[in-house]
Amino acid sequence: MGGEYNMALITVEQRDRVAVLRLSHPPVNALSFSLLQELDRALTEAIENHTVRALVITGDGMFFAAGADIPSFLQMGAGVKDFLAYGVALFNRIEQCPKPTIAAIGGPALGGGNELAMATDMRIASDAARFGQPEVNLGIIPGWGGTVRMPKLIGRSQAARLLLTGEAIDAQEALRIGLIHEVVPAHLLLDYAVNQADRLAALPPLALQAIKKLLVDPGLGQAAETDAMSDLMASSDAAEGIMAFLQKRRPEFRGQ
Repeated sequence: MGGEYNMALITVEQRDRVAVLRLSHPPVNALSFSLLQELDRALTEAIENHTVRALVITGDGMFFAAGADIPSFLQMGAGVKDFLAYGVALFNRIEQCPKPTIAAIGGPALGGGNELAMATDMRIASDAARFGQPEVNLGIIPGWGGTVRMPKLIGRSQAARLLLTGEAIDAQEALRIGLIHEVVPAHLLLDYAVNQADRLAALPPLALQAIKKLLVDPGLGQAAETDAMSDLMASSDAAEGIMAFLQKRRPEFRGQ
């Protein structure tokens, strides 16, 4: 990766150990099939780039992402099922990404945009952000994990309110119910998110991967946690972390 480069609908910038993936599909960063394909490619490149240790996903302009591209969506006919399946697979990849992911949400994240944000590990928003799943107002339902991830994040009761009414909520309400983690001033949002990602990038990659795997699939249970802990204790990173603690110095983790 290195530096910055542009696809047609995604801009990718590397800031030290953090890859910033910016949706650039004006005016509202609608999630077209082409945008999803570019995001998929950018995700793959960030995962395969060993100098990248964390990712930030954000939107260009005044929107994070305002859901699926409705005009193209309506023209798909029988192809809509493939479009939905592609989005589901991509958002699952983001959720299961071996590197920590943060959504920096500076504007509305609606429909598929909210589903994209929910697939990340952490969500940081500005006061201009709004969140919702308005699909019911169009006679449809979320198709990229909205009814699956939202109850896990905020509980069935709050998820039912948002999903059944199609209501959009502001950043403070999203923070109150646990949909997002922090609200920061708009002019600080991206730098703050990158700084948080850089903090994660300094942590041991193998331990982060193990935690993410256990969080994504809680059904793995205690035995899986015990096995993961045992494996990590034999890693070079664990030896480095323990030695650095005893020597009162900052550890240098290598993912080994």
